Amino acid sequence: MSTSAVQATEYISVKENHAIFYDAPSVKAKKLFVVNRYMPLEQVVVLDSWVKVRDKSGGLYWVEKKALSSTRYVFALLPLVDVLDQPVDGATRVFQVRQQIALELLESTGAGWIKVRHQDGEVGYVRSGEVWGG
Repeated sequence: MSTSAVQATEYISVKENHAIFYDAPSVKAKKLFVVNRYMPLEQVVVLDSWVKVRDKSGGLYWVEKKALSSTRYVFALLPLVDVLDQPVDGATRVFQVRQQIALELLESTGAGWIKVRHQDGEVGYVRSGEVWGG
């Protein structure tokens, strides 16, 4: 008898103004680069005070857990993404966001759409395939 475990991808985000990515789980490790607040990341491994994360390009890095939040954000993948008032094709556009703009993920409709909130408070729906982190 064979058993298989399916683990859901868990996304997190940077909660501080910036976070440093390292090549190992130590502040003495090599600093690779700095990322901005709200950046969505896939959580891969969790240690005491460190988390190994994957970014949208597939790169793996270590970041201090204290810099992260369970609040989920998504990044627009396309040059411009329409945020609509309803989760259906042809709905009225509420606003547009440019590539790499973070939107707070509010809920998934389970039908290829997610409800998001812009930092200025506007709320709408985007196609889940047009964003990363959700």
